[in-house]
Amino acid sequence: MSNGFQCDPYFPDFKSECIIAKKVYAQCQQRHCFEGLAIPLPVDCTEFEFVSIRFNPGQIVEGSLIITPLPSRPNFSRVRFKVLVTFVVKLRNSDTGKIIEVIGELPEIQKDIVMFIPEARDEFTFKIVLETASQLLTEPFITQDQIILAIGVFMIIKVVGVVQLFIPAFGFCPEPPECEEFFPDDICEDFDDAPFPEFFPRQLEDLDL
Repeated sequence: MSNGFQCDPYFPDFKSECIIAKKVYAQCQQRHCFEGLAIPLPVDCTEFEFVSIRFNPGQIVEGSLIITPLPSRPNFSRVRFKVLVTFVVKLRNSDTGKIIEVIGELPEIQKDIVMFIPEARDEFTFKIVLETASQLLTEPFITQDQIILAIGVFMIIKVVGVVQLFIPAFGFCPEPPECEEFFPDDICEDFDDAPFPEFFPRQLEDLDL
């Protein structure tokens, strides 16, 4: 090996390199639906209009993750944890037009699944990684003191370990292009190019009657 490169017999036209990467050893999908989630509204306002909702990435609740190897299934483990998904709802006060934000969270989602986690030396650590995609399923229903939401949560659960991989490589990435500068619209320039309006009303003979 010279300068970290060597010829790859499987890819003779490329060089190869060793990299450190987060390898996904196993993954699976889950979903959970909340049909009627009630979120309290501030008591000092009367009527609201729904504007938008923004979901934060789901998190594994600290201290809830338990991994138990299964003696009857070598290299597989029982994985238990709780998932917390928070969100921010934007509402508009119908009386004043003011936008307010209501912070909410879904009830904790309990997961109890079996995943492939191969045997490894004591110093090697696997991590359980969670990715979520949450979405509003129907138009929210707003009452005098709460908003009713229907929310679905898609989850991908991964077993991840940091490893060294030998891969074909094209070398370093090429130089990136120049950044695009932001220039606000020139209102006066648009005005200068606009056609001049007629200043006076048209005469009778000019009208197509």
